[in-house]
Amino acid sequence: MLETILAMTVGTCRVELHLPGNNSLKGKRRVIKGLKDRIRGRFNVSVAEVDRLDEWQRATLGIVCVSNNSRLVDETLTKVVNLIETHPDALMLDYEIDLMAH
Repeated sequence: MLETILAMTVGTCRVELHLPGNNSLKGKRRVIKGLKDRIRGRFNVSVAEVDRLDEWQRATLGIVCVSNNSRLVDETLTKVVNLIETHPDALMLDYEIDLMAH
């Protein structure tokens, strides 16, 4: 019996955002929901708000991409970061991309 060895790459991206024009949690949720929907609609990734949930003008997003192609994972997460950078209501403060091969 032959065993197939599957190569899998899991890429994670943590993005720190500042929402300068925001003055309520309701406004923050509107901006973040729109951004998450846009990311999900354009890329085959999972995205969630993972930190700073009760701060009006700050947000941390976690994005995950899984594939058997590490180059594809890196390129996809880089494109997600580029998309976030163009959002008019969110200023990216920092981001970090990590790839893990399994």
